[in-house]
Amino acid sequence: MNTFFDYSNAQVADLPLHLRKYIVPQVYEKYTPVDHAVWRYVMRQNYSYLKNVAYYPYIPGLKKAGLTIEKIPSLQEINDALTLIGWGAVTVDGFIPPAAFMEFQAYRVLVIAADIRQLEHIEYTSAPDIIHESAGHAPIISDTKYNQYLSYLGSIGTKALFSSKDYALYESIRALSILKEMPNVDERELEKAEALVLYNQQNLGTPSEMALLSRLQWWTVEYGLIGSLDQPKIYGAGLLSSIGESASCMDPKVKKIEYTIDALTYGYDITKEQPQLFVTPTFQNLIDVLEHFESTMAYRVGGLESVSKAIECKNICTAVFSSGLQVSGVFSKVYTDAHDAIKYINTQGPTALAFKDQLLKGHDTNYHAHGFGSPVGKLKDATKSLEDFTAADLLCAGIIIDHVIALNFENGILVEGKLVSQIFMDDKLVLLSFADCKVTDKEGQVFFEPAWGMFDMAIGDAIVSVFNGSADKNALEDQLYVSEQPTHQPNYTAKDLQYQSLFKQIRNYREEAKSDDSLNQIWQHIKNDFESDWLGAMELLELADTMPSQQTLANELRTFLNTQSTKYPAYSKLIKDGLKIIDAKLKFE
Repeated sequence: MNTFFDYSNAQVADLPLHLRKYIVPQVYEKYTPVDHAVWRYVMRQNYSYLKNVAYYPYIPGLKKAGLTIEKIPSLQEINDALTLIGWGAVTVDGFIPPAAFMEFQAYRVLVIAADIRQLEHIEYTSAPDIIHESAGHAPIISDTKYNQYLSYLGSIGTKALFSSKDYALYESIRALSILKEMPNVDERELEKAEALVLYNQQNLGTPSEMALLSRLQWWTVEYGLIGSLDQPKIYGAGLLSSIGESASCMDPKVKKIEYTIDALTYGYDITKEQPQLFVTPTFQNLIDVLEHFESTMAYRVGGLESVSKAIECKNICTAVFSSGLQVSGVFSKVYTDAHDAIKYINTQGPTALAFKDQLLKGHDTNYHAHGFGSPVGKLKDATKSLEDFTAADLLCAGIIIDHVIALNFENGILVEGKLVSQIFMDDKLVLLSFADCKVTDKEGQVFFEPAWGMFDMAIGDAIVSVFNGSADKNALEDQLYVSEQPTHQPNYTAKDLQYQSLFKQIRNYREEAKSDDSLNQIWQHIKNDFESDWLGAMELLELADTMPSQQTLANELRTFLNTQSTKYPAYSKLIKDGLKIIDAKLKFE
């Protein structure tokens, strides 16, 4: 297990144990000089274009997030900056489950992929990387209304029900993103992975709450535009971190749609550019749409529909009785009365009972190892809800400890047995426990037999809320796990290391403002040993072009880059955009 560092950041320090398992250390030394050059190229391109189309002032936004144009940021630098606005940051290994990602946001912690895209994917990568996560997400977090939206989205995400199909899609997307960042990947393997993602996308069935919430996140946090439909600005991190799509997204062929709750009906494909984008007039509108969605969620609605969603999930969920008692487990069955109201619910496997998110003493997963069942509803002919009975009310009703009693429910459920104990929480009766108990309904169906042991009956007229995961996170281990497939980490050849060494020399030259002839020496190495290079030559040209004594070298480098643009068409736009910045003599300030 990795040692946990909080970077002297209160938000990171406050993260619960079940989220810390996703955190990996940022090994800053693993970033190569080529990696830093990739960061620098992308950031220079971003500034050149985004200074005019990004929603926020780009450079001030970077500074507020602890970022610079020149080098990959350290996690400590980011945390030092974000702590001033009540946020923090951690690094993770590629994609993590959406539910976990959302919960980090709820804790006001930015999740940043530790890896950086490879040079061959400099323009766009479908895998999360430090450029996307930090340069895309972090600079805009200083906007108060936007960071309120982010944390609100995260808090709702922790409640959203998801399905096993959602998780299968997540795993297939993660596997595909890893393959796409691997050098010399087998094309047949790549095609197989793409086909699996497509299959999972097309066979999700009715989207779960998490799938729908992920769509809202995608069309806002990742690919959102703000302002007017005819002249929007970019705020989505997926656009801000893609030097290709940040430009192409403004093409009239990419349809611009006003952002409303209807965005839920639009799915997305992470491997392709988006055919349409949504424009919000303000960040407050994002919050308003989210409030609309939240009002439909199981944790706000409760009832039969919500319990049915929990059963479809096949994952740990929590049902909250009107008394406040929380039952956490994998829900397996729900029984209804003649009016389609819940009369009995069941879980299967380890289950825990809690109140106000704290485990109820004696009712952990060891005690309820084989599931839990309980009636739901009001007692027949009772003048008040059972959950509102006081100790005196119980006595008057003949519900007395060590006595054999019978409880008749309006819905036909009959509980007969010897009352052993009763539990009150905050003046609410939440649990009655029986020995030698039998539970039936008026149709004769048996729900519990005396031979099965102690019967613990939850108290409540109704199920008022259902949400994802367990109420007490320490009482029941969540079913989200760290993927067994780590992201690809490159193994460098001797030639790779030689190439990196040349970039290191270029960086040293730039930072030390030298004026000797070592630029020519570096260029000869690149020209003779790395025939497909373009980024090294571009960095050399940037330096030589400003020095009257190096104009011969600058002319040779320009000729070389123009030749590379023709020889390698995939480099053409990258080279053209790089030359444009050099020729404009753009000041990065």
